[in-house]
Amino acid sequence: MTTHVKNDSLRIILRDIYFRAVRRFQVRHYFAISLCQLTLALILLTVGGKTLAAAQTPTDKSVRAIVSGIVSYTRWPSLSGQPKLCIFASSHYTQALSESRSVTLPYTPLIVHSESEALNATCDAIYFGNESPASQLELINRYQGRALLLIAEQNPECVIGSAFCLIINEDTVRFSINLDALSRSGVRVNPEVLMLARNKKHE
Repeated sequence: MTTHVKNDSLRIILRDIYFRAVRRFQVRHYFAISLCQLTLALILLTVGGKTLAAAQTPTDKSVRAIVSGIVSYTRWPSLSGQPKLCIFASSHYTQALSESRSVTLPYTPLIVHSESEALNATCDAIYFGNESPASQLELINRYQGRALLLIAEQNPECVIGSAFCLIINEDTVRFSINLDALSRSGVRVNPEVLMLARNKKHE
């Protein structure tokens, strides 16, 4: 009887040791998998971040350079500090125009999604995406009495609407100027910028 009890007790102890060992193994295995997954995630994030940073195309850089140049050579009558550039989310270059980690921008970017957002934001400059020239003109009229620099991404005719219109081809970016719109904008632009548009040396 005593031997039988001892054997049962031994079996219980051995079984307890076994299950503890299994649990330890599972926990260690779980943390080993978690650690591997975390390491893999960090590697993917690092590589992905570098890929995104390197994904900017020459056209992206050209658009940002031209817009930055236009803003840099523009003066507002009563503005201290950087102008606020409202960039419509419909633009193909919102990231290129608003990303400032790798370069210092001459403006403070703000992404807007509608005309009402642009009006409420009290922008100093507006960059239009696929908004039609008529829509651009309507917004400009609602902004009356405020000096406003207007740049359009998809207004190649540049007859109504914005003062500056980008002409984006596959490998070149140029701009044209609507002098009538510019004269009504309330901002002053360095004459050298106007000469660039005429001579087309800014490609």
